Amino acid sequence: MVRGGTFASIDVGTTKVCTAVGEATPGAEMRILGVGVVPASGLSRGMVDNIRDATEAIRASVEKAERSSGTRILSAHVGISGAHIGCQNNRGIVAIPDREHPISGEDATRALDAARIVSIPTNREVLHVIPRYYVVDGQDSVSDPVGMYGQRLDVETHIITGLVTAVQNLVKCVEDAGVQVDSLVVEALAAAETVLDAEEKRQGVVLADIGGGTTDVAVFMEGSVFHTAVLPVGGGHFTRDLVVGLRCPYQAAEEAKARYGHTIPSSVGPEEEVELEAFGSEGRKSVPRRRVCEILQARGEEIMEMVLSEVKRAVHDDIISAGFVLTGGSANLEGIELLAEEVTGLPARVGIPRHIHGLTDTLGDPAYAGSVGLLRWAVREAEGGLLRQRQRAPLVLGQWWRRFSHWARVWLPQ
Repeated sequence: MVRGGTFASIDVGTTKVCTAVGEATPGAEMRILGVGVVPASGLSRGMVDNIRDATEAIRASVEKAERSSGTRILSAHVGISGAHIGCQNNRGIVAIPDREHPISGEDATRALDAARIVSIPTNREVLHVIPRYYVVDGQDSVSDPVGMYGQRLDVETHIITGLVTAVQNLVKCVEDAGVQVDSLVVEALAAAETVLDAEEKRQGVVLADIGGGTTDVAVFMEGSVFHTAVLPVGGGHFTRDLVVGLRCPYQAAEEAKARYGHTIPSSVGPEEEVELEAFGSEGRKSVPRRRVCEILQARGEEIMEMVLSEVKRAVHDDIISAGFVLTGGSANLEGIELLAEEVTGLPARVGIPRHIHGLTDTLGDPAYAGSVGLLRWAVREAEGGLLRQRQRAPLVLGQWWRRFSHWARVWLPQ
């Protein structure tokens, strides 16, 4: 959170770090006050692999957002990803002690606490316990049991866990950059906050956030999340395929992907040529644009097949009536939604952050769905719509000192 009751988010990705500052306005709109985007460093496939470099990238992003918004960022909601993310569904059951009184919020909390008791390895920790629906004395699919009468309350939950060391490394980087972590939010859930609508969630939808190093997947059914996963493939694999296939430097491949890329080769004329920097004595060469598109199509098909396989592992794909919603930087590839429809046989669209105004030039892009979604998650959490999920361990001396230094920033001049 920053001064004035506004909220901050930090989306720590494989290719970029984006810090955003916003505030909720009437009508479910989000006003963006400031944005800071810098290239990522010290991260691989969504996980920290160099503490110092990652910390510096986060610090630079935060400072840019502070200058842009004119505020100091004291704490933020932080997105987390990586192949270490796992999930399971579990049910919590509690008895209602007094049948003469209606079910209270405390009873619902007790049921969630009961669902939280799951057997997980000691090297993992619970990140989210999300209620899917409640059952009151056998009455199924209750969305909110508070105020109802009953003797037994069940809650069906979706539990997301992460590797303890990966969580600790990310938290350390953010706190060493001078920002307190309000909560960690799985990237797919954050993106869903701003690109999915209620009808899609009810009818069954798959969110695929194709980032630089990973693809985050979330399956929603009957209005709530049913399955989450993180696949170790992303936009960087498109670029590396171009490096190999075209024999060109990485930056040249990245530029070719952005300027000439299309995942449906037949939509590109066979006579079109692309000139790009290349290895070898001449330093440049000309290649058919359709060749670029064929390489991107092959990788795109593989990613879509991997996502579909993950979905089928959790649910029958026939019940995914709303199809696929694609976000992340790779969702900007031309034709990506058409390719998704061809591979999956389901409807598909590109998800762009909605209901935002203010400094939206940067954030009105599928690559920033996670950043905007984190802000919306922060607002919902502040309004009491979400439980504080992460239980903090006791602070050691170094952490106390960082926290003291962090709050001391409040008194520093702007």
